[in-house]
Amino acid sequence: MNATNRSEQVETEVEETEVDNNLAAVSDVEAGIREFVRNDIAYLRRSPQPQVNTEPLEPNTEATVNNVNSLIQRVAGTSLAEIEKLISELESLRDLLHAEGQRVQREISGYAQLSQAAMKSTRMIADNVTQWKRAADGLRNS
Repeated sequence: MNATNRSEQVETEVEETEVDNNLAAVSDVEAGIREFVRNDIAYLRRSPQPQVNTEPLEPNTEATVNNVNSLIQRVAGTSLAEIEKLISELESLRDLLHAEGQRVQREISGYAQLSQAAMKSTRMIADNVTQWKRAADGLRNS
């Protein structure tokens, strides 16, 4: 019985270590994504550097360049907002999965305890029935 408890404890420790390793890997990936997005946003927020030694652009060309820059910033801003929203959703899903994993572990633990109690009760009943049978056989033989 002690060997069974010890093996279950070792299995539980191994599972907890695997869960911790998985959470660490997920956190590393999330940190990488956040850093990538921050760098990308920082790049977009920088003010354009003045160009040195360039000839002045024609008014039409300058307006076109400004329109293109504005369009690129709007498109990139929308994409970045969607990426941030996706990251937020993934973080909330990770938290939900973590909570559900803990709940499942508690349920399994409760089931294991209930199963052990049922086995002990069954053994006690079987032992009592065996004793009653021996007593009945002894009375018949007397």
